[in-house]
Amino acid sequence: MGLNQPRSAAEAGFRPAPSAGGPRTPAVLAIDAGNSKTDVALLGTDGSVLGTARGGGFRPPAVGVTAAVDVLAEAVARAHADAGRAPAAPGAPVPPVQQVMACLANADLPVEEEQLATALMERGWARKVTVHNDTFAVLRAGLLAHEGDAAPRGVAVVCGAGINCAGMLPDGRTTRFPAIGRLSGDWGGGGGLSEEALWHAARAEDGRGEPTLLRTALPAHFGLDSMYALIEALHLGRIPQAKRLELTPVLFGAAAEGDAVARSLVERMAEEVVTMVVVALRRLGLLDEEVPVLLGGGVLAAGHPLLNGRINQLLALRAPRAVPRVVHARPVLGASLLGLDALGAPPDAHDRARHYFETRAHSPGTETGAAPGTGAEAGADVRG
Repeated sequence: MGLNQPRSAAEAGFRPAPSAGGPRTPAVLAIDAGNSKTDVALLGTDGSVLGTARGGGFRPPAVGVTAAVDVLAEAVARAHADAGRAPAAPGAPVPPVQQVMACLANADLPVEEEQLATALMERGWARKVTVHNDTFAVLRAGLLAHEGDAAPRGVAVVCGAGINCAGMLPDGRTTRFPAIGRLSGDWGGGGGLSEEALWHAARAEDGRGEPTLLRTALPAHFGLDSMYALIEALHLGRIPQAKRLELTPVLFGAAAEGDAVARSLVERMAEEVVTMVVVALRRLGLLDEEVPVLLGGGVLAAGHPLLNGRINQLLALRAPRAVPRVVHARPVLGASLLGLDALGAPPDAHDRARHYFETRAHSPGTETGAAPGTGAEAGADVRG
């Protein structure tokens, strides 16, 4: 995928009720929706955060677009209620704002972005709807004021359950990858690493592969005594598929102990991250310029020295002017800043939004109506 523009749906057929303007009137509805949770924020034109809410995960491939947007709608209604604008009843109409900025997991292809932008527009939440893949939320959240508020510019890699990379230029052009797994040429992420670890451990157990600490460490994580027992438990569904992600930290632990197989997987993960970054920088014409490279998602944000150190080494060789930085900010901040960008908001508005989210970054449960069982603690989502 080359350079392109974010997908949006404009005002066609939409006639919102008139509303009074001013900084205390919500102008931006920011949505950051991952596979396990959704964060919503309402902001005024001055960057004030007027209402927030957290809801369940956004999974249109699993439940369909309508049902997935229904999950967003529940959180949107509660954010409006938090702002004192509307009841939080499911399905109740909410007053429209100027701009919806939705950074959504599973918006992996342009056709999916268009479909989701149309679906959100039909809800009547705003005069204009823009949909990005959720990687752009991490990118925008990681850009510092002097790097992004006047003209956002940079590249981000998100390595969570999967892996994705995106970049943007000040003129609004973007680049990204399809990022739908092996079908689109991807390798790694937490899911990919856990699968590779299982493959190598299974072959070490039966003699087809070289010895590795993973042969005992992986089953021990689930209280089992052999890879055969773990294979049986996974195959028969006694251990849910989602729990395979728990094996990724076990892999990193083995690598830290010097296990050659585990280290080779971590080093390959670093290679994949840097390859995506270099391709994105080249597409954007930024390879020879000083540019921020933001590293986000659970695998990269964990700060594993072997992985992140190797990424820095490879970037120094292949993109020496890149400035890598791990992003710990909540992605909903990125969606909020992108929304303010779309309104042409001044720098102090961006500062105000940053201050709000940064002061709450380590306060789990502060979001209004955090839904039980949906990863409500801060930072629980895995991305990519």
